[in-house]
Amino acid sequence: RDTMRHTGLKTKRETVELGVRTLLQLRKQAEIRRYRGKLDWRGDLDAMRSDR
Repeated sequence: RDTMRHTGLKTKRETVELGVRTLLQLRKQAEIRRYRGKLDWRGDLDAMRSDR
């Protein structure tokens, strides 16, 4: 009920669904973070910025 009060959600089901979605999002972010510094990227940031 604490979580429901803090999130403003009205039902336990909504609260659980939000929790599951949040957990999945955090896991996906952790997967992406594993690649930090391991991917090779070649490009010209100055050229990309001037295209704006």
